[in-house]
Amino acid sequence: MYKLLSKLVMYRIEDKDSIIVRLADIIRDYDKMSAVTGNAINEGNVTETESGIYSKNTSPEELRDRIFVEVRRLLEIATSYAFDKNLWQDYLAFTIMMQENPFALTCERKAPVDGSAGGFALSDMNIFYKLFHYDFGRIEEGLGIDTFSIITDYKAISKREQLFNRNVSEKVRELSTALAGAADGAEMLGKVTEFYEKYGVGMFGMNRAFRIRHDEGKDIEFIPIRNTTHVLLDDLVGYELQKKKLRDNTEAFVAGKPANNCLLFGDSGTGKSTSIKAVINEYYPKGLRMIELYKHEMRDLATVISMIKNRNYRFIIYMDDLSFEDFEVEYKYLKAVIEGGLEARPDNVLIYATSNRRHLIREVWSDNNDVDLDKHSSDTLQEKMSLVNRFGITIGYMNPNRKEFEEIVRTLASRHPEITMDMEQLLAEANKWEVSHGGFSGRTAQQFVDYILGGC
Repeated sequence: MYKLLSKLVMYRIEDKDSIIVRLADIIRDYDKMSAVTGNAINEGNVTETESGIYSKNTSPEELRDRIFVEVRRLLEIATSYAFDKNLWQDYLAFTIMMQENPFALTCERKAPVDGSAGGFALSDMNIFYKLFHYDFGRIEEGLGIDTFSIITDYKAISKREQLFNRNVSEKVRELSTALAGAADGAEMLGKVTEFYEKYGVGMFGMNRAFRIRHDEGKDIEFIPIRNTTHVLLDDLVGYELQKKKLRDNTEAFVAGKPANNCLLFGDSGTGKSTSIKAVINEYYPKGLRMIELYKHEMRDLATVISMIKNRNYRFIIYMDDLSFEDFEVEYKYLKAVIEGGLEARPDNVLIYATSNRRHLIREVWSDNNDVDLDKHSSDTLQEKMSLVNRFGITIGYMNPNRKEFEEIVRTLASRHPEITMDMEQLLAEANKWEVSHGGFSGRTAQQFVDYILGGC
């Protein structure tokens, strides 16, 4: 295995702590120990020989322990992504689909691959073909273990959605099955190329939503959000005009047509955030990705955009519950990025924000008061209002009236056959509930239905 890994070029694995690299090191040490003992494994430490082979403090027990550590790590990854059947092949498929090398990125863009890149990729796939069908029997027999036999014929412990990243899991299994059935490295290369063109590569290809982490002194890091809320726009009761405007703009965006930044504003609990979450669920298969950014991360906005502008995806930067106090200046970073800086916003990036404030920035009486010490108070007001004007589309979400609230309750309850309460009684209880739970809103209706379900 270590000899195979040393020949990789395009798919060279730089992480020395990766499972495959550590397993290769173990097999190297095993071979050294076997050479010293003449393939008669003993329980003593192996030392330097006349041939120069050296493996200090290596023993069968120590090698077994190291193997068990790596297998445990593999099982942890397998549990996170629900690998099944052949965990070794799933792991190799996962390695291939997550490595963002020049060949993979070119395939993702569906651009022609030049001869050198294609040649290196083919050579690497010939190596991965051998790794896919690697025979661990020799080391199992020598060390008296059956660990690898177990993980190459494995049954996943659980397939419950909340326990693993379903997006990645399904793709790993698809690629793993395809590669396992390939006749040679050339056929594997064709399968990998098709996969990259269909899904993309790396973290952005496999996940739909992300947050960022920017530790002091380090580069910005994208953190996948493994389990997003599975909700669709049709699940949101009412607000048909609002949903249509949002859907039309998003569909234009993913189709590569001109589209606008969107601001969803209005009362709390009316479905603004739910609408945004539904958008990523509906349009993820068409190449849409979402990056959630908090207000205190606004300084990183320009850098984030520069990191994603050349990827073959459409990115929505999502800012939830966005608002600024009059003393906060972070909104100026947002203004510059949306429109106004020297560098144009890339075509593959939009900003969607939700807010309870129509104009995002807190306004006070002094903004319109002639007594204000600022002689150019109108300029101050215009500066604050210019931010919201840079969102091409603003969509209002207002609290429903009683009739609309009851329709929301009726629709939500109808989705649960276990609720058998008479509808007239159910609506009467819902009206009592809203009085002490925030008034008429979609959120209040959902909370009421959840309360009723809890008693069923």
